[in-house]
Amino acid sequence: MRKLIALFFLIMFVIGTDTFLISPLIPTLQNMFDVPTEKAGWMMGSYTLGSAAFALISGPLSDGWDRKKVLVGGLVCFAISTALCGFAVDFWTMVLFRLLAGVSAAFTAPQVWAAVPTLFPPARIGKALGVVYAGLAMSQAFGVPIGSLLASIRWSVPFWAIGLFALALAAAVAIYVPAMKPRQSQGAPSSIFRRYVPLLQSGKARGTYLAYFCVHLGSSATFAFLGKWMADRFHLAVDETGYVIIFLGLGNLLGSLMSASVIKALNPLRTMAAGMAILAAAYVALPHVTTASIAAGAYFFIFLVLGILFPLMVTIMNGLNPTIRGTISSLSTSTMNAATTCGAWVAGTLYATFNGYSAIGIFAAISLACSLLVFVFSGVLSTQAATAEAKAGQ
Repeated sequence: MRKLIALFFLIMFVIGTDTFLISPLIPTLQNMFDVPTEKAGWMMGSYTLGSAAFALISGPLSDGWDRKKVLVGGLVCFAISTALCGFAVDFWTMVLFRLLAGVSAAFTAPQVWAAVPTLFPPARIGKALGVVYAGLAMSQAFGVPIGSLLASIRWSVPFWAIGLFALALAAAVAIYVPAMKPRQSQGAPSSIFRRYVPLLQSGKARGTYLAYFCVHLGSSATFAFLGKWMADRFHLAVDETGYVIIFLGLGNLLGSLMSASVIKALNPLRTMAAGMAILAAAYVALPHVTTASIAAGAYFFIFLVLGILFPLMVTIMNGLNPTIRGTISSLSTSTMNAATTCGAWVAGTLYATFNGYSAIGIFAAISLACSLLVFVFSGVLSTQAATAEAKAGQ
């Protein structure tokens, strides 16, 4: 089991690193490919677009196939498409290869989230998900510095390194991960998109995804303009802002490792309620801190709380319907990417309109309050709390 946890951790780390990698390289690639600023963002956005669009297809497909084979195939394609980014000769080839990398990631990451509840006993699922989510947190903390360091050798080296590492992970999955053939329930829908029907018909599922969207909407809005706010308020350079991002990622990592213990101590309902309330207050207060050091500490604390809550949300979503976990994980990926896109757009509008970060902090607080209300009224948290109490009483 430890080998599986380590392997899934590394898969999420490499996918997360690839996601964040392009950010510090945009100025270099923009100059090299002679791309105007308004178009340069597509070298990042094409990856998210590919992941969001194809996640809706990859999940239902994987629920009807051996999940191990989908994971191996996704990693191989991810390795090739990411390595090809290092051979891009102009803006459009880079956009194409980033799009293909995003599509490959859409077939890879959801299999990891769906594999954990399949391969691990119920008592260990929460802890395992926390460790796997820590892989994303680690990539957020160290993906940008690692990418920048490798890019100092040559801009293409980070893409080649990630490609080779992903290929090695594909080989490890083929060797160590057992087959995960589909669980077919009687009368299970065979059509790809009909697999979403049970989720669309369930009030708890609709509420869970709406709440998940609101969480990412608020947190993405604040993250999108972190760099600009740091530069405007504290006059930090790009590399100095990178140190703040490291604190942010470390908080996320610590929170994800603490998640299972905190949820066990408080139960899911209390954990979510306390976490959302704390985050809402923190986001409102954040724009008013007086030094960059305090801001870094505040972000560490905020993402520590988010690191505790996100594995709980993944657990809740995976428990909605055990027969379509790939569909569930893929829909959560698309929901997250859609919220990230909307959050960045809203943040830009608010920052420009109100000339500052305070409006973004208030927007994030409102988004989190809405998320908590939806979680509570959907009833899914009460179900999770009752399940936790029943396990504790056994």
